Amino acid sequence: MRLMTATEASRSFAAVLDSAEHGETIVVTRGGRRIAVIGPAPTGNGAAINDVLRSFRADDTFAADVSSARTLLKDKVTEWPGD
Repeated sequence: MRLMTATEASRSFAAVLDSAEHGETIVVTRGGRRIAVIGPAPTGNGAAINDVLRSFRADDTFAADVSSARTLLKDKVTEWPGD
């Protein structure tokens, strides 16, 4: 893991991306505080998730569970939770 200031990262962004592409993680700081982490993107084509979804079947109460959960939803949020 490498630390870089935001200024350093912006001046050499192509190099930062090259490093991430090769497996390195870069922590970007501003004013001494961590503000971002740039690293390699996860790889995969979704085959594993498809396998999981195919291996599990909904039980007899699944439709009722979904219907019950939908009754708890509100059509419109009038305020942010906790405000």
